[in-house]
Amino acid sequence: MRWNHPAKIAFIGSHSVRKTNAVHAFASTVGRAGRSVEVGREVIRFNPLGLNEGATPEAQLWVLMAQIQQELELRKRAEVLVTDRSVVDNFAYFLRVTDGADPFGVEPLIRHWATTYDLFVRLLPDVALQADGVRSTSDAFRDEIEAILDRIIPIYIPGERLLIVNASDVTESFDWWSVAERLATLIGETLRAPSANLA
Repeated sequence: MRWNHPAKIAFIGSHSVRKTNAVHAFASTVGRAGRSVEVGREVIRFNPLGLNEGATPEAQLWVLMAQIQQELELRKRAEVLVTDRSVVDNFAYFLRVTDGADPFGVEPLIRHWATTYDLFVRLLPDVALQADGVRSTSDAFRDEIEAILDRIIPIYIPGERLLIVNASDVTESFDWWSVAERLATLIGETLRAPSANLA
């Protein structure tokens, strides 16, 4: 039976913390449990206005709006939407380039949109940066973003909707099933899978 309440889970953090790996591993787990799944891609990779240390306020505004647009388009296509980033961690990059200002008045939108996620999984950067041809390899840049995240996450994400995982734990043996069960519980649904999927 299809879930009455579609779920949305976001994997968040700074860059090069294995978010994309986690997104696909989690989506696969949910799919094996018989739930339909859509995956939202990291929109920064398609930003025509610049990224990393050279991003402008307008570039980060584009990211925020593209993130919301993507989620609107995918939200009702499946029982579970899994996103690579959220408005909250993208807002951290926005605040970095604006020196904490809000020149476009987006904070109320971010505050509201943060309530549309049922669960956030924050990946902490205990792994080395790796060059992928897109994201910055500057430790100082990543540290700046992490400091902003430390400050804003308690503002926008209630503790009961936040799970914290070390990036180094994102391996083939990680227990994504327990995360899927937590998500289902938060929305008042059940998650059942054949016993072979519980391993």
